[in-house]
Amino acid sequence: MTRARPTRLDSAVPGTLEKAADENFPVAPFFLPRAWRDDLMAVYGYARLVDDIGDGDLAPGGADARHLGLDPAQSDDRLAMLDALETDLRRIFATTGETPHHPLMRALRPTVRRRALTPEPFLGLIEANRQDQKIRRYGTYEELLAYCELSANPVGRLVLQLTGTASPERVRRSDAVCTALQIVEHLQDVTEDLGRDRIYLPADDMARFHVAESDLAAPKGGASVRALVAYEAERAGDLLNEGTPLVGSVHGRLKLLLAGFVGGGRAALTAIAAAGFDVLPGPPKPTKPSLLREVGVVLRRARREG
Repeated sequence: MTRARPTRLDSAVPGTLEKAADENFPVAPFFLPRAWRDDLMAVYGYARLVDDIGDGDLAPGGADARHLGLDPAQSDDRLAMLDALETDLRRIFATTGETPHHPLMRALRPTVRRRALTPEPFLGLIEANRQDQKIRRYGTYEELLAYCELSANPVGRLVLQLTGTASPERVRRSDAVCTALQIVEHLQDVTEDLGRDRIYLPADDMARFHVAESDLAAPKGGASVRALVAYEAERAGDLLNEGTPLVGSVHGRLKLLLAGFVGGGRAALTAIAAAGFDVLPGPPKPTKPSLLREVGVVLRRARREG
């Protein structure tokens, strides 16, 4: 089986790929076959680039804009950048015409072709970041779930497609895990998101717990904020539990990878709880021992339920 050469990907935009180390879960751990790792990193590079454009976190200098055929001065025009990225993405799936322009997109192309990936998950991630430019508050939990359908669930679906294990039931379980991971990330990043004028805590839940937006700007969370975070963390935990049978439905190294995703979410929730659900001073991060412990819990549960 041929695979993308790692040097080509690693030299594309190193700062983008290096962010994999900061995730709550292992993106492409060493125990996977090299071909899987290369493909996962190609998909991660794309997903990270989309998020960096949407968050305004691109490296200075305008290189990404130039790669996408825009003037470097347009680097801060997030909607224009997302439009240009979608155009480049469509070059991957076109049977004729230009090859992709951006290095990360060129690195993604062999993975898409080899694994017969479909464009919908990739387009969903772009649409989620377009939504971030227009919608900065969510009124209900259901609205937030609809956002996660675009921003998170495509990643899990791509993993299943990459490994040839997609089925309706696995996709449903995967969606639960990915939505949970997105909610956990939102809880960790309340302060950072507020600095970008974004709040991913549903407004009706904030009203229920008597939390005003000004409360989220405090250096430390008061009792009402911590109660709200605990409530949303419980919801995320329930989603992780709903998705955990996904781990037991697969075998071999893929089981370890998916256990890493679920265990990463559980470890992050443990870190949030250990902080007394006060996420305002900074994002509570899981320790490596905690992550390994939670992965073990997930694997034991999968074994019992299997």
